[in-house]
Amino acid sequence: MIPFSHCIRNLLRRPGQSCQLIAGSCVVVLLVMTAASMNHAMKQTLGNTGDPLNTIIVGAGSEESVERSEVKQGVAEIIGSSISGIRQIMDKPSLSPEIHFNGMLSTQDGKSSQALIRGVQHVALWVHQRVRILEGRFPNPGEIMVGRLAHKKLGFNRSQLQIGQILVFNGEELIISGIFDAIGTVLEAEVWVPLQDLMTYTQRENLSCVVVTLDEARSFGDLDAFTKRRLDLELVAIQETEYYTKLSTFYKPIRWMAWICAFLLSIGALFGGLNALYASFSSRIQEFGAIQAIGFNRWKILFSLIVESSITGLIGSLLAFGIVVLILQGITVPFSIGVFVLNFTQIILALGAGTGLVLGVIGGLPPAWNCLRPSLPETLRAA
Repeated sequence: MIPFSHCIRNLLRRPGQSCQLIAGSCVVVLLVMTAASMNHAMKQTLGNTGDPLNTIIVGAGSEESVERSEVKQGVAEIIGSSISGIRQIMDKPSLSPEIHFNGMLSTQDGKSSQALIRGVQHVALWVHQRVRILEGRFPNPGEIMVGRLAHKKLGFNRSQLQIGQILVFNGEELIISGIFDAIGTVLEAEVWVPLQDLMTYTQRENLSCVVVTLDEARSFGDLDAFTKRRLDLELVAIQETEYYTKLSTFYKPIRWMAWICAFLLSIGALFGGLNALYASFSSRIQEFGAIQAIGFNRWKILFSLIVESSITGLIGSLLAFGIVVLILQGITVPFSIGVFVLNFTQIILALGAGTGLVLGVIGGLPPAWNCLRPSLPETLRAA
């Protein structure tokens, strides 16, 4: 077997080509890991948002989008008095009548951006139990409460969404009264407004939905039966987890686009690496002949060349790991209903290492085999 140190020396003898191959491997591994992290983060964020005990009551025909839903006022009281399996807190049912509205928010300096605005009452904190008020308090009339990551979704500076700052919505100036989080969900990129205020600002008479927290998941059947029995109310009950699972399915093509872009760019980098390896190995044909002449067969030389190219792939992976840990880890990526945070898990890092290794093997095999095909006399006579 050819010594491992021989492979290292060959890489050091051609630092320019080695750096080129390592950089190409780094780019490919980085693209693959970023695509994997985006897929995982978006899917996990949408999955975390749904509570298995929560049910969303929407208008019939609006199961795909709460924003398009219309639910009559008073439905929450009717449900609270008709269903026995609703969780009670302080002898009151956990029912949150809400309006979900996509609208433009502006800062005082005129910068505008579209936000997901949720009109709620205090009881929303009972229903959405992941929500925690970090600073300030729940909004009173003329005030709003913003999510911890709302500035990422809106593209504003963090300082513009601090307590006491003013945002403009539909010509009304609203004072930020609090900041909340809901770790790992899309909620923490939202803006919450008192329900009655939002109905006034948007001139709406109906709700978007009613979110109900049940004592246990099996109580959903009673709630579902109620909506089917009361045809006059035109309601549909959908479990919150199912709603966000459908949203995740809706965004699946976007997640696939990330993979497709990473794949196409990786193919380009792979061909560039193949070209560099062909040039590198072709200039060493005489060296391969000399190694065969002293007793090493072609298979051992082939293995040595694959090890050599695999080393560049693994070094590229290590560089990609460094970029991921120092720069990309924790970056927030906005999308239409919120933001997700890139998280490079151990599985994703293992995928990156495997990609670098496979890239080295696949990239090194064709040029190595092409250079080892000539007979020993032809190899020794090669210029």
